[in-house]
Amino acid sequence: MLRKGPRLERQAPGPDPPGGEVVELGKRLGSELRRLREESGISLQQAGETIDGDKTKMSRIENGRQGLRPLELKTLLDMYQVDPPMREALLALQRQSKQKGWWSQHSDKLKPDFQERLTLESDAVRIYAYQSVVVPGLLQIDAYAEAVIRGTGSKRMSDDEVRALVDLRLARQAIFDRDDAPQYLCILDESVLHRQVGGPAVTAAQLRNLTEVSDRPGIAVQVIPYAQGAYVGMDGPFTVYSYPDPMELDVVGLDNLDGGLYLEETGAVENYRSAFDQLRAAALSSRQSMDVISRVARDLENE
Repeated sequence: MLRKGPRLERQAPGPDPPGGEVVELGKRLGSELRRLREESGISLQQAGETIDGDKTKMSRIENGRQGLRPLELKTLLDMYQVDPPMREALLALQRQSKQKGWWSQHSDKLKPDFQERLTLESDAVRIYAYQSVVVPGLLQIDAYAEAVIRGTGSKRMSDDEVRALVDLRLARQAIFDRDDAPQYLCILDESVLHRQVGGPAVTAAQLRNLTEVSDRPGIAVQVIPYAQGAYVGMDGPFTVYSYPDPMELDVVGLDNLDGGLYLEETGAVENYRSAFDQLRAAALSSRQSMDVISRVARDLENE
């Protein structure tokens, strides 16, 4: 028997909707696919394997965090025995939602894993970041971001290429201006404060910016002092992205030379959540951290 499901309003083809609306269309498509799968009594793993994936891929599709090709959608609709009107409406929705977010205009220049990071940042309600090397991109100022990009690039870039990446990095910070801005907690190793990225003046300006953004609701920065000695997390930076829907899996982001790696398996995510809790326990309070950051900034300004 073919499955019908709720009626979706059909609209005449038109120009692609703006970024925020497109994101919502992707979530709506994913939500409909989840409902149809559950009504069919099919598991995430079974559905994922049908489109040459697994339960993680299927979960990301249903949460609107990963798109799918028309052939994959048609395969799922066949599996769920969806009737023709509903099928046509969902295929139309897929065409409208194939590009996500404000960054879609730059998609030809961005690696898929970086586009994944932008999606994670855009959708998260909580972002917990630990950095032992540099200030995270979401808190970087213009000059500091430029110095990081020039200094860490594996290939030589033109000034225009660098400028484009800096502008993109700064544009990401607009998530903090939204009415539903995510809660952001950043923990830094004290060595980050002393690494003179771009020189003393640029680093000092960056540290001053940390004290300013920490005054904003929902943003906190804490420092793990040298005196702490060895602690959990010294193996490398990571970020935990959390979501409001209990059906959505939290994601851990790891950086490497080739780009980013994202973990969604429950055991791995729990390990990193536990590690972050231990990092918070090892860090100075927010007030103490601001005192340390301000002191280092003054020292750099006096050099």
